[in-house]
Amino acid sequence: MKAYRAAILSFDPDTGAPRYWSDGLLVTGPGAGGAAAPRVVLALGSFHELIRHYPELSVESLPDRLIAPGFVDLHVHYPQTDVIGSPAEGLLPWLEHHTFPQEARFADPLHAAEVADFFLNELDRHGVTTALTFCTSHPQSVDALMSAAQPRGLRLLAGKCLQDRHCPDGVRDQTEQSLLDTEALILRWHGIGRLGYAITPRFAPTCSDAQLRGAGELAARHPGVWIQSHVAENLDELAWVRELYPQDRSYLEVYARFGLLRERSVYAHCLHLDQTDRELLRERGAAAAVCPTSNFFLGSGCFDFASAERTGFLHGLASDVGGGTSFSPFRTMLAAYEAGRAGFTGGGPAKAGVSLAPSRLWWLHTAGAARALGLAGQVGNLAPGCEADFVLLDPRATPLLARRTAQARDLEELLFALIVLGDERVVTRTVRAGSVID
Repeated sequence: MKAYRAAILSFDPDTGAPRYWSDGLLVTGPGAGGAAAPRVVLALGSFHELIRHYPELSVESLPDRLIAPGFVDLHVHYPQTDVIGSPAEGLLPWLEHHTFPQEARFADPLHAAEVADFFLNELDRHGVTTALTFCTSHPQSVDALMSAAQPRGLRLLAGKCLQDRHCPDGVRDQTEQSLLDTEALILRWHGIGRLGYAITPRFAPTCSDAQLRGAGELAARHPGVWIQSHVAENLDELAWVRELYPQDRSYLEVYARFGLLRERSVYAHCLHLDQTDRELLRERGAAAAVCPTSNFFLGSGCFDFASAERTGFLHGLASDVGGGTSFSPFRTMLAAYEAGRAGFTGGGPAKAGVSLAPSRLWWLHTAGAARALGLAGQVGNLAPGCEADFVLLDPRATPLLARRTAQARDLEELLFALIVLGDERVVTRTVRAGSVID
């Protein structure tokens, strides 16, 4: 067993309410699966109350530090690591001029492996311990990422991008072969260690009916895998979908018609939805990955947090690198707060803003995002039984942050100071499944 004494942030598994101990104890050790299984949280709580149950335990004392659940990134593109910060007039021109040319390079396994290693190092530096990520249309891009992630112990969900039309040579795949490749990758990687596979249509405009139908059939044959795609991000994209699929009531219902809207399906953005779409997400158990830095950067709009909460569909936060402008969960949480305050969705009627509580923002990037993935009670939290993924944070990492956190009157002020002023310098240690990442 390993034990740590510090301030500790966790969440109630049922309500999502924050649980905080200014002087806490976290105990980790082997889970029920034996030595080969990830280490789990055995106990947490007040140091003085809990230590009596572990009188012989050696405890690492971490004064002036905060232990929090490892961050969960619900949507990120590892092949777009080198696209971050590329200017464009909007989503579709950005894909054409920056993203597709970079993704074509992943036909080279050596390039894919080099980017995969850099990408995973960035996740480590920023305290991300679970990620749902796109690869490219090249199967070797999946092999490169999974091969690099497996020995690190990362909880990684990833998949080969499906796109057999309306995209250039070099990234466009062949319908039948793309589906054969996808099933082979599922059999090769899904459930290996902490890895999982995600069936990954890029978005409806770049997938033929045959490819979407085949993806739905694969999802039916392999119900334990994830599904990921994009929906309702941009008004130009929305108009394009209406031209391509005039028979469908909405963009989201295109995916539903092909059997791609179910539990463990995560759709990035979800900006331009109506109430029927929101209720469909809730009924099917599908989730929205909210990508605020990307939405601001590409001028796509703001996610309607108030309607999402009112309707009760699953949602959580995501970096969406490289449309997103940072790997940092702090940047993402701050942008989500600003999007909520803006109080509108792009192109829609003005709506009253909402102020998301700092603890709620944190939950949306940890336990709430894990719930959206169908992994509640497994990752994203420090409740007993959860895999021991956590970060050690320094609330005094910079002079300004130290000055502000010293004056925090309660937990919400402390968390908000970290959200507004924090970056990767705050993350002093990342621990995945009980193993420290150097």
